[in-house]
Amino acid sequence: MSAEAVLDAGFDAARAGLARAVSGERLAAASADAYGAWSNHLARVGPGGAGRGMSRLVEVRFRELVTKGNSAVLSVRWEAVGSSGGLFPVLDADITLAPYGSAASLLSLSGAYRPPLGALGAALDRVLLHRVAEATIQGFVNQLGEAVVELATEPKPAAAPSSDLR
Repeated sequence: MSAEAVLDAGFDAARAGLARAVSGERLAAASADAYGAWSNHLARVGPGGAGRGMSRLVEVRFRELVTKGNSAVLSVRWEAVGSSGGLFPVLDADITLAPYGSAASLLSLSGAYRPPLGALGAALDRVLLHRVAEATIQGFVNQLGEAVVELATEPKPAAAPSSDLR
């Protein structure tokens, strides 16, 4: 599974924006929103509305942003936890940021997800869920890209005024 977005920010600025997204709440919030939408689609098409009415606690885990030459890579996992966690998909992916010309960057996600519900989930995935997953992932990449550009163009916080009264 993969998705990508071209960002209107050079690589260095976009890398700084992605680092800000990771250190703040933006990445976790975008991930949780996307996973929630994905899980809601599954609940509607599952057996007898498999997930209907069930609450989900989504755990979004990611590793530290690593810069490798001309790219920055972030590993992420989306997973529902709790008693109904096995009814929802799990995604393991790498988010990569790379230069795209002199004034833009390419944000891409490449990974694999495991549909829930065993053989039934695999059958639903072939028929419908993979399209839902692809749309969800592309929406997440677009939302993250917008946050990265916004954070890349934010002025850096001013240094705190000195309390030195010489």
